[in-house]
Amino acid sequence: MKLKKVGSAFLATMLTCSLTVTPVFADEVDDLKDQKAQAQSEMNSLQSQLNTLMNKMSDLENELIETGEEIAQTEEDLKAAEEDQEKQYEAMKLRIKYMYEEGTGTATMEKVLTSGDMSSILSQAEYSQQVHEYDREKLDEYIATTEKVKELKTSLEEKQDNLEATQVEFEAQQSELNTTISEKSEEISSLDDMIQEAARKAAEEAARKKAEEEAKRKAAEERAAAEASNNSGGNSGGGGSSESATVEEEAAYTEPSSESDNGGGESSSSEPAYSASTGNAIVDRAYSCLGAEYVWGACSPGAFDCSGLVSYCLTGSYSRIGTSSTFLGWSRVSDPQPGDVCAGVGHCGIYIGNGQMIHAATEGVGVIVGPVQSGMVYVRA
Repeated sequence: MKLKKVGSAFLATMLTCSLTVTPVFADEVDDLKDQKAQAQSEMNSLQSQLNTLMNKMSDLENELIETGEEIAQTEEDLKAAEEDQEKQYEAMKLRIKYMYEEGTGTATMEKVLTSGDMSSILSQAEYSQQVHEYDREKLDEYIATTEKVKELKTSLEEKQDNLEATQVEFEAQQSELNTTISEKSEEISSLDDMIQEAARKAAEEAARKKAEEEAKRKAAEERAAAEASNNSGGNSGGGGSSESATVEEEAAYTEPSSESDNGGGESSSSEPAYSASTGNAIVDRAYSCLGAEYVWGACSPGAFDCSGLVSYCLTGSYSRIGTSSTFLGWSRVSDPQPGDVCAGVGHCGIYIGNGQMIHAATEGVGVIVGPVQSGMVYVRA
Protein backbone atom coordinates (compact mmCIF):
# COMPACT_ATOMS: atom_id res chain seq x y z
CA MET A 1 0.00 0.00 0.00
CA LYS A 2 2.88 2.32 0.83
CA LEU A 3 4.49 1.64 -2.52
CA LYS A 4 1.22 2.48 -4.28
CA LYS A 5 1.08 5.79 -2.43
CA VAL A 6 4.67 6.56 -3.44
CA GLY A 7 3.85 5.67 -7.05
CA SER A 8 0.77 7.90 -7.02
CA ALA A 9 2.77 10.81 -5.59
CA PHE A 10 5.39 10.30 -8.29
CA LEU A 11 2.73 10.31 -11.02
CA ALA A 12 1.12 13.46 -9.64
CA THR A 13 4.48 15.22 -9.61
CA MET A 14 5.20 14.25 -13.23
CA LEU A 15 1.77 15.40 -14.43
CA THR A 16 2.20 18.72 -12.66
CA CYS A 17 5.54 19.29 -14.39
CA SER A 18 4.11 18.44 -17.80
CA LEU A 19 1.27 20.93 -17.40
CA THR A 20 3.74 23.79 -16.95
CA VAL A 21 4.76 23.47 -20.61
CA THR A 22 1.31 24.18 -22.02
CA PRO A 23 0.94 27.78 -20.71
CA VAL A 24 4.15 28.75 -22.54
CA PHE A 25 2.53 27.89 -25.87
CA ALA A 26 -0.78 29.35 -24.76
CA ASP A 27 0.94 32.66 -23.95
CA GLU A 28 2.53 32.68 -27.40
CA VAL A 29 -0.84 32.06 -29.08
CA ASP A 30 -2.51 34.74 -26.94
CA ASP A 31 0.23 37.22 -27.81
CA LEU A 32 -0.17 36.51 -31.53
CA LYS A 33 -3.94 36.86 -31.23
CA ASP A 34 -3.47 40.24 -29.54
CA GLN A 35 -1.22 41.33 -32.42
CA LYS A 36 -3.81 40.13 -34.92
CA ALA A 37 -6.61 41.98 -33.11
CA GLN A 38 -4.56 45.19 -33.16
CA ALA A 39 -3.75 44.75 -36.87
CA GLN A 40 -7.42 44.03 -37.61
CA SER A 41 -8.43 47.18 -35.74
CA GLU A 42 -5.94 49.22 -37.74
CA MET A 43 -7.20 47.72 -40.99
CA ASN A 44 -10.81 48.44 -40.02
CA SER A 45 -9.84 52.06 -39.38
CA LEU A 46 -8.10 52.24 -42.77
CA GLN A 47 -11.11 50.68 -44.46
CA SER A 48 -13.36 53.25 -42.78
CA GLN A 49 -11.10 56.03 -44.11
CA LEU A 50 -11.26 54.46 -47.57
CA ASN A 51 -15.06 54.24 -47.45
CA THR A 52 -15.26 57.91 -46.45
CA LEU A 53 -12.89 58.82 -49.27
CA MET A 54 -14.94 56.81 -51.78
CA ASN A 55 -18.08 58.67 -50.71
CA LYS A 56 -16.24 61.97 -51.20
CA MET A 57 -15.09 60.83 -54.64
CA SER A 58 -18.65 59.90 -55.56
CA ASP A 59 -19.89 63.35 -54.49
CA LEU A 60 -17.00 64.94 -56.37
CA GLU A 61 -17.91 63.04 -59.53
CA ASN A 62 -21.50 64.31 -59.29
CA GLU A 63 -20.24 67.86 -58.78
CA LEU A 64 -17.94 67.57 -61.79
CA ILE A 65 -20.82 66.35 -63.94
CA GLU A 66 -23.05 69.20 -62.77
CA THR A 67 -20.29 71.76 -63.40
CA GLY A 68 -19.68 70.32 -66.85
CA GLU A 69 -23.38 70.62 -67.65
CA GLU A 70 -23.40 74.23 -66.38
CA ILE A 71 -20.39 75.04 -68.56
CA ALA A 72 -22.11 73.53 -71.59
CA GLN A 73 -25.26 75.59 -70.91
CA THR A 74 -23.17 78.72 -70.38
CA GLU A 75 -21.44 78.19 -73.71
CA GLU A 76 -24.86 78.05 -75.38
CA ASP A 77 -25.96 81.21 -73.53
CA LEU A 78 -22.75 82.96 -74.53
CA LYS A 79 -23.24 82.01 -78.15
CA ALA A 80 -26.82 83.34 -78.09
CA ALA A 81 -25.75 86.58 -76.40
CA GLU A 82 -22.99 87.15 -78.92
CA GLU A 83 -25.44 86.50 -81.76
CA ASP A 84 -27.91 89.03 -80.30
CA GLN A 85 -25.11 91.55 -79.88
CA GLU A 86 -24.01 91.04 -83.47
CA LYS A 87 -27.55 91.37 -84.78
CA GLN A 88 -28.09 94.65 -82.91
CA TYR A 89 -24.76 95.97 -84.09
CA GLU A 90 -25.52 95.05 -87.71
CA ALA A 91 -28.98 96.68 -87.47
CA MET A 92 -27.46 99.88 -86.13
CA LYS A 93 -24.84 99.90 -88.90
CA LEU A 94 -27.55 99.47 -91.51
CA ARG A 95 -29.49 102.43 -90.18
CA ILE A 96 -26.38 104.61 -90.11
CA LYS A 97 -25.40 103.46 -93.61
CA TYR A 98 -28.87 104.19 -94.94
CA MET A 99 -28.98 107.63 -93.33
CA TYR A 100 -25.66 108.75 -94.76
CA GLU A 101 -25.59 106.92 -98.08
CA GLU A 102 -29.11 108.06 -98.97
CA GLY A 103 -28.57 111.53 -97.67
CA THR A 104 -31.06 111.01 -94.90
CA GLY A 105 -28.63 112.45 -92.44
CA THR A 106 -29.18 115.95 -93.85
CA ALA A 107 -32.70 114.99 -94.72
CA THR A 108 -33.37 114.26 -91.11
CA MET A 109 -32.03 117.62 -90.11
CA GLU A 110 -34.10 119.30 -92.82
CA LYS A 111 -37.11 117.33 -91.65
CA VAL A 112 -36.59 118.63 -88.14
CA LEU A 113 -36.15 122.24 -89.28
CA THR A 114 -39.06 122.17 -91.72
CA SER A 115 -41.48 120.43 -89.41
CA GLY A 116 -43.57 123.52 -89.10
CA ASP A 117 -44.23 124.92 -85.69
CA MET A 118 -41.86 124.66 -82.75
CA SER A 119 -43.78 121.77 -81.23
CA SER A 120 -43.36 119.65 -84.38
CA ILE A 121 -39.69 120.55 -84.61
CA LEU A 122 -39.12 119.42 -81.00
CA SER A 123 -41.10 116.21 -81.50
CA GLN A 124 -39.13 115.32 -84.63
CA ALA A 125 -35.83 116.06 -82.90
CA GLU A 126 -36.86 114.04 -79.85
CA TYR A 127 -37.79 111.08 -82.06
CA SER A 128 -34.43 111.12 -83.82
CA GLN A 129 -32.64 111.29 -80.46
CA GLN A 130 -34.70 108.36 -79.11
CA VAL A 131 -33.71 106.19 -82.09
CA HIS A 132 -30.03 106.85 -81.43
CA GLU A 133 -30.40 106.28 -77.68
CA TYR A 134 -32.27 103.01 -78.26
CA ASP A 135 -29.49 101.74 -80.49
CA ARG A 136 -26.86 102.76 -77.98
CA GLU A 137 -28.68 101.26 -74.97
CA LYS A 138 -29.43 97.95 -76.70
CA LEU A 139 -25.86 97.61 -77.86
CA ASP A 140 -24.54 98.39 -74.37
CA GLU A 141 -27.04 95.90 -72.92
CA TYR A 142 -25.93 93.08 -75.21
CA ILE A 143 -22.26 93.85 -74.56
CA ALA A 144 -22.89 93.73 -70.79
CA THR A 145 -24.78 90.44 -71.11
CA THR A 146 -21.99 88.95 -73.19
CA GLU A 147 -19.34 90.01 -70.66
CA LYS A 148 -21.39 88.59 -67.78
CA VAL A 149 -21.76 85.22 -69.49
CA LYS A 150 -18.03 85.18 -70.29
CA GLU A 151 -17.21 85.85 -66.63
CA LEU A 152 -19.56 83.03 -65.54
CA LYS A 153 -17.97 80.63 -68.01
CA THR A 154 -14.49 81.56 -66.75
CA SER A 155 -15.61 81.07 -63.14
CA LEU A 156 -17.10 77.65 -63.91
CA GLU A 157 -13.97 76.56 -65.76
CA GLU A 158 -11.83 77.57 -62.78
CA LYS A 159 -14.17 75.61 -60.50
CA GLN A 160 -13.87 72.57 -62.74
CA ASP A 161 -10.06 72.84 -62.73
CA ASN A 162 -10.11 72.89 -58.92
CA LEU A 163 -12.46 69.91 -58.79
CA GLU A 164 -10.25 67.94 -61.17
CA ALA A 165 -7.21 68.75 -59.03
CA THR A 166 -9.13 67.49 -55.98
CA GLN A 167 -10.02 64.34 -57.90
CA VAL A 168 -6.35 63.66 -58.62
CA GLU A 169 -5.55 64.18 -54.93
CA PHE A 170 -8.34 61.81 -53.88
CA GLU A 171 -7.16 59.17 -56.34
CA ALA A 172 -3.65 59.38 -54.86
CA GLN A 173 -5.09 58.98 -51.35
CA GLN A 174 -7.18 56.03 -52.51
CA SER A 175 -4.12 54.33 -54.01
CA GLU A 176 -2.14 54.88 -50.80
CA LEU A 177 -4.97 53.55 -48.61
CA ASN A 178 -5.45 50.50 -50.84
CA THR A 179 -1.73 49.74 -50.63
CA THR A 180 -1.70 50.13 -46.83
CA ILE A 181 -4.83 47.98 -46.45
CA SER A 182 -3.28 45.31 -48.67
CA GLU A 183 -0.10 45.32 -46.55
CA LYS A 184 -2.15 45.16 -43.34
CA SER A 185 -4.22 42.29 -44.76
CA GLU A 186 -1.03 40.39 -45.55
CA GLU A 187 0.18 41.05 -42.00
CA ILE A 188 -3.06 39.64 -40.59
CA SER A 189 -2.80 36.61 -42.86
CA SER A 190 0.77 36.06 -41.70
CA LEU A 191 -0.34 36.32 -38.06
CA ASP A 192 -3.09 33.78 -38.77
CA ASP A 193 -0.47 31.37 -40.10
CA MET A 194 1.72 31.99 -37.05
CA ILE A 195 -1.23 31.43 -34.69
CA GLN A 196 -2.11 28.17 -36.41
CA GLU A 197 1.52 27.08 -36.37
CA ALA A 198 1.88 27.94 -32.67
CA ALA A 199 -1.37 26.11 -31.89
CA ARG A 200 -0.19 23.11 -33.88
CA LYS A 201 3.11 23.05 -32.01
CA ALA A 202 1.29 23.43 -28.71
CA ALA A 203 -0.95 20.50 -29.60
CA GLU A 204 2.01 18.38 -30.68
CA GLU A 205 3.96 19.24 -27.55
CA ALA A 206 0.98 18.53 -25.34
CA ALA A 207 0.39 15.21 -27.10
CA ARG A 208 4.07 14.28 -26.77
CA LYS A 209 4.10 15.15 -23.08
CA LYS A 210 0.94 13.19 -22.51
CA ALA A 211 2.42 10.21 -24.30
CA GLU A 212 5.60 10.45 -22.22
CA GLU A 213 3.67 10.77 -18.97
CA GLU A 214 1.41 7.89 -19.96
CA ALA A 215 4.42 5.74 -20.64
CA LYS A 216 6.02 6.77 -17.33
CA ARG A 217 2.75 6.19 -15.49
CA LYS A 218 2.37 2.71 -16.91
CA ALA A 219 5.99 1.90 -16.13
CA ALA A 220 5.59 3.14 -12.56
CA GLU A 221 2.39 1.15 -12.11
CA GLU A 222 4.07 -1.96 -13.48
CA ARG A 223 7.02 -1.50 -11.12
CA ALA A 224 4.71 -0.86 -8.18
CA ALA A 225 2.60 -3.88 -9.05
CA ALA A 226 5.69 -6.06 -9.40
CA GLU A 227 7.13 -4.92 -6.09
CA ALA A 228 3.80 -5.33 -4.34
CA SER A 229 3.49 -8.83 -5.80
CA ASN A 230 6.97 -9.73 -4.65
CA ASN A 231 6.37 -8.32 -1.18
CA SER A 232 2.91 -9.61 -0.50
CA GLY A 233 2.61 -12.43 -2.99
CA GLY A 234 -0.87 -11.17 -3.73
CA ASN A 235 -2.41 -9.79 -6.83
CA SER A 236 -1.89 -6.08 -7.29
CA GLY A 237 -4.73 -3.90 -8.50
CA GLY A 238 -4.48 -2.71 -12.08
CA GLY A 239 -4.42 0.88 -12.99
CA GLY A 240 -7.40 0.51 -15.29
CA SER A 241 -9.27 3.48 -13.86
CA SER A 242 -6.29 5.82 -14.17
CA GLU A 243 -5.46 4.51 -17.64
CA SER A 244 -9.06 4.97 -18.69
CA ALA A 245 -9.00 8.55 -17.45
CA THR A 246 -5.84 9.25 -19.38
CA VAL A 247 -7.27 7.74 -22.57
CA GLU A 248 -10.36 9.88 -22.12
CA GLU A 249 -8.16 12.97 -21.70
CA GLU A 250 -6.33 12.16 -24.95
CA ALA A 251 -9.60 11.54 -26.73
CA ALA A 252 -10.97 14.85 -25.46
CA TYR A 253 -7.90 16.79 -26.64
CA THR A 254 -8.10 17.83 -30.23
CA GLU A 255 -5.86 20.10 -32.24
CA PRO A 256 -7.34 23.56 -32.75
CA SER A 257 -8.99 23.85 -36.14
CA SER A 258 -7.83 26.60 -38.50
CA GLU A 259 -10.15 29.32 -39.71
CA SER A 260 -11.97 28.63 -42.91
CA ASP A 261 -10.29 30.08 -45.99
CA ASN A 262 -13.72 30.87 -47.37
CA GLY A 263 -14.45 33.50 -44.77
CA GLY A 264 -17.65 31.88 -43.54
CA GLY A 265 -18.43 29.85 -46.63
CA GLU A 266 -20.29 32.58 -48.42
CA SER A 267 -22.16 31.12 -51.34
CA SER A 268 -22.09 32.85 -54.67
CA SER A 269 -25.32 34.62 -55.46
CA SER A 270 -27.06 34.15 -58.75
CA GLU A 271 -25.80 36.46 -61.47
CA PRO A 272 -27.92 38.30 -64.04
CA ALA A 273 -28.45 36.35 -67.26
CA TYR A 274 -26.33 37.39 -70.24
CA SER A 275 -27.84 38.14 -73.64
CA ALA A 276 -25.34 38.01 -76.50
CA SER A 277 -27.54 40.14 -78.77
CA THR A 278 -27.88 42.84 -76.10
CA GLY A 279 -24.18 42.70 -75.31
CA ASN A 280 -23.23 43.02 -78.98
CA ALA A 281 -25.55 46.02 -79.41
CA ILE A 282 -23.92 47.73 -76.42
CA VAL A 283 -20.43 47.05 -77.78
CA ASP A 284 -21.44 48.31 -81.27
CA ARG A 285 -22.61 51.61 -79.75
CA ALA A 286 -19.36 51.87 -77.82
CA TYR A 287 -17.30 51.40 -81.00
CA SER A 288 -19.40 54.02 -82.78
CA CYS A 289 -18.30 56.57 -80.16
CA LEU A 290 -14.55 56.07 -80.57
CA GLY A 291 -12.82 59.40 -81.05
CA ALA A 292 -15.57 61.40 -79.37
CA GLU A 293 -14.45 64.29 -77.17
CA TYR A 294 -14.28 64.00 -73.38
CA VAL A 295 -16.43 66.69 -71.76
CA TRP A 296 -17.47 66.66 -68.12
CA GLY A 297 -21.26 66.32 -67.76
CA ALA A 298 -21.74 65.47 -71.45
CA CYS A 299 -23.90 62.71 -72.88
CA SER A 300 -24.41 63.91 -76.42
CA PRO A 301 -23.32 63.10 -79.98
CA GLY A 302 -19.57 63.56 -80.19
CA ALA A 303 -19.03 64.39 -76.50
CA PHE A 304 -19.18 62.27 -73.34
CA ASP A 305 -17.80 61.85 -69.88
CA CYS A 306 -17.24 58.27 -68.67
CA SER A 307 -20.70 57.65 -67.18
CA GLY A 308 -22.36 59.56 -70.00
CA LEU A 309 -20.75 57.16 -72.51
CA VAL A 310 -21.83 54.09 -70.52
CA SER A 311 -25.37 55.48 -70.23
CA TYR A 312 -25.60 55.97 -74.00
CA CYS A 313 -24.15 52.54 -74.80
CA LEU A 314 -26.59 50.79 -72.46
CA THR A 315 -29.73 52.65 -73.58
CA GLY A 316 -29.04 53.98 -77.06
CA SER A 317 -30.28 57.41 -75.99
CA TYR A 318 -28.36 60.51 -74.97
CA SER A 319 -29.63 60.57 -71.41
CA ARG A 320 -27.65 59.85 -68.26
CA ILE A 321 -28.86 56.88 -66.17
CA GLY A 322 -26.26 57.14 -63.42
CA THR A 323 -22.66 57.74 -62.43
CA SER A 324 -19.79 55.30 -61.87
CA SER A 325 -20.95 55.04 -58.24
CA THR A 326 -24.40 54.04 -59.48
CA PHE A 327 -22.93 51.26 -61.62
CA LEU A 328 -20.82 50.01 -58.70
CA GLY A 329 -24.09 49.17 -56.93
CA TRP A 330 -25.31 46.90 -59.75
CA SER A 331 -25.11 43.10 -59.68
CA ARG A 332 -21.53 41.92 -60.11
CA VAL A 333 -20.54 39.09 -62.44
CA SER A 334 -17.61 36.71 -62.11
CA ASP A 335 -17.45 35.82 -65.81
CA PRO A 336 -17.57 39.17 -67.66
CA GLN A 337 -18.88 39.24 -71.20
CA PRO A 338 -18.79 41.90 -73.95
CA GLY A 339 -21.32 44.59 -73.12
CA ASP A 340 -20.89 44.36 -69.34
CA VAL A 341 -19.90 47.50 -67.44
CA CYS A 342 -16.44 47.93 -65.91
CA ALA A 343 -16.95 50.08 -62.81
CA GLY A 344 -14.59 51.60 -60.27
CA VAL A 345 -14.57 54.58 -57.95
CA GLY A 346 -14.75 57.63 -60.21
CA HIS A 347 -14.53 55.82 -63.56
CA CYS A 348 -16.38 53.32 -65.75
CA GLY A 349 -16.41 51.85 -69.25
CA ILE A 350 -17.87 49.15 -71.52
CA TYR A 351 -16.15 45.75 -71.50
CA ILE A 352 -15.39 44.44 -75.02
CA GLY A 353 -13.53 41.22 -74.07
CA ASN A 354 -9.89 40.14 -73.66
CA GLY A 355 -9.36 42.47 -70.71
CA GLN A 356 -10.17 45.55 -72.82
CA MET A 357 -12.80 48.25 -72.47
CA ILE A 358 -14.04 51.28 -74.38
CA HIS A 359 -14.19 54.33 -72.12
CA ALA A 360 -14.18 58.10 -72.12
CA ALA A 361 -10.69 58.38 -70.67
CA THR A 362 -10.08 62.03 -69.80
CA GLU A 363 -9.95 65.51 -71.28
CA GLY A 364 -7.69 65.74 -74.30
CA VAL A 365 -7.90 61.96 -74.84
CA GLY A 366 -11.60 61.27 -75.37
CA VAL A 367 -13.21 57.90 -76.08
CA ILE A 368 -10.64 55.16 -76.64
CA VAL A 369 -10.00 51.42 -76.29
CA GLY A 370 -7.83 50.56 -73.30
CA PRO A 371 -7.15 47.86 -70.69
CA VAL A 372 -9.58 47.40 -67.82
CA GLN A 373 -8.11 49.36 -64.93
CA SER A 374 -6.92 47.76 -61.72
CA GLY A 375 -9.55 47.62 -59.00
CA MET A 376 -12.52 47.71 -61.36
CA VAL A 377 -15.38 45.22 -61.05
CA TYR A 378 -17.73 43.89 -63.69
CA VAL A 379 -21.46 44.53 -63.41
CA ARG A 380 -24.46 43.75 -65.59
CA ALA A 381 -27.69 45.69 -65.95
